[in-house]
Amino acid sequence: MIKHHPKHELLAAFVAGELPAALNIAISAHVELCDECQQAITLLTQAKADEVFSIEDESVFDNVEVDLDDDFDDLMISQITSQKGDYVDEAPTVRSVEYAGKQVNLPRALNSVSWAKFQGVGKLTRARLDLDEGTVRSYLLQIGAGGSVPMHTHKGYEVTVLLDGSFEDEMCSYSKGDFIWLDESFTHSPVSNDGCLCLTVADDAPVFTQGLSKLLNPIGRFIY
Repeated sequence: MIKHHPKHELLAAFVAGELPAALNIAISAHVELCDECQQAITLLTQAKADEVFSIEDESVFDNVEVDLDDDFDDLMISQITSQKGDYVDEAPTVRSVEYAGKQVNLPRALNSVSWAKFQGVGKLTRARLDLDEGTVRSYLLQIGAGGSVPMHTHKGYEVTVLLDGSFEDEMCSYSKGDFIWLDESFTHSPVSNDGCLCLTVADDAPVFTQGLSKLLNPIGRFIY
């Protein structure tokens, strides 16, 4: 059951087209898995359409003269409706990745995005998405069964959309479809008992806070 969703303000910015591509993809991936947010997006889209197309002052049309030639209008409509074309009803492309010995289908939002090869150490593997958005980085992240991410916090924000499997941290447990937004006010160490596949978006390098992983902080910018 999905328990974690984008805030209303973030969904509104998504509908208004105000977010970077990586966040649009993350929200789209969550919405595809979440009936509740699908309904919210429908309502926000309708509200935005009403806002854009509403006419508060009809006087703007007072000086507009419309003179339609009925014969020309009928001819144009006839030509449009008589046009024939070859239409192919193709099923949408479904992309998948191999994870935990199986093929996992990815959300449609990732259909047109390419990514690098998966690389990693131990039970952590990731593939960077090919999105050129300055300091924003996006990855497909796999945590193998029994794996964990070292304790860390964030200089900026970190968004995680759980695409398959489950994990937990000091705050909560998460399941497929959950949308998790964290910032510098959170410190955590995600652990996955059975393994998981995530889409992650961050606008700065993580800051490791315990153990030997702290040695990575001086070079965090280069491996982020």
